[in-house]
Amino acid sequence: MEASNPAPPKLGYHLEINPTAPAAHHPKPQSSSSRDFQPFGRWIPWLVPSFVVANVVLFVITMYVNDCPENSPSCFAGFLGRFSFQPLKENPLIGPSSSALEKMGGLDVQKVVGEHQGWRLVVCIWLHAGVVHIFANMLSLLFIGIRLEQEFGFVRIGLLYVISGFGGSLMSSLFSQTTIGVGASGALFGLLGGMLSELIMNWTIYANKLAALLTLILVIAINLAVGILPHVDNFAHIGGFVSGFLLGFVILIRPQFGWVSKKHTPLGYPAGPVKRKHKIYQYILWIFAAILLTFGFTVALIMLFRGFNANDHCSWCHYLTCIPTSKWSCKPKVHYCTTIQSATQLNLTCQGNPTNQHS
Repeated sequence: MEASNPAPPKLGYHLEINPTAPAAHHPKPQSSSSRDFQPFGRWIPWLVPSFVVANVVLFVITMYVNDCPENSPSCFAGFLGRFSFQPLKENPLIGPSSSALEKMGGLDVQKVVGEHQGWRLVVCIWLHAGVVHIFANMLSLLFIGIRLEQEFGFVRIGLLYVISGFGGSLMSSLFSQTTIGVGASGALFGLLGGMLSELIMNWTIYANKLAALLTLILVIAINLAVGILPHVDNFAHIGGFVSGFLLGFVILIRPQFGWVSKKHTPLGYPAGPVKRKHKIYQYILWIFAAILLTFGFTVALIMLFRGFNANDHCSWCHYLTCIPTSKWSCKPKVHYCTTIQSATQLNLTCQGNPTNQHS
């Protein structure tokens, strides 16, 4: 099985670490001359909690489809009946089998390319490999996502989450082609990337920006570092982060400090903006990020559906997602072999069950 997560780590069958701490250090906009006047409205968060509910519902459905008692002699928490979990030796994250995740839409590159099931690139970010995996991811989503939705609204944060998750799946598909990937870590790393680009893009309106920047960079670095452990899909982390970082420049732009819209001008204030709405550098970053994001997605999709395997052209890239040590191996284990006897030779074919990667 495979899955991925950011800073509580997200687990799945290739885990992805879950980003959490940064939200608490998000800088506050500089206060205006009037304490009662707030140029940026606050949204009531409902989309992020809805995402959490959707993920939990899909996990329950996955366990129903899994039906461990029907396929395994020993299940964990057998008193749950059809909803019981696979043996912990098979899935230590307390969840379903790889085959159940594949049926539900887990990221299987062979099916995406060979059977034109591109929908798996999006569906996989709503699936999880176990109770541990979904708990870590949803905790991170609530911690980071609610704060962002309050500041930017459900449309922009919804787009940031889904597009970043898609970007993570896309990069994972180019590098991790022998595993079944599930998990929301790519999307969560996208929220972290969006927070970073939003801070850079709207630099002039924040007060404690340097401390926030250093804290955010530290959290991102720690989470990406955890991605070098086995069964953690760091490619999904990286792809989601880069997608969210670029998209943040495009959709999280704010007016510069000192600009006031006419409809938000309180009584007693001069009507009309006293400054340009955005600075020149904001326009430059917006254009550059939009072009780079569009170009990157287009090229990656073309490469994927042409059967491109990025590992064939980058001999060291696999170290970005797993570094072998004396304590663990990055190679999947072989689980069974079959033989074919012909008149003149014996053919032995060994295969391993697809592992789950968490994101």
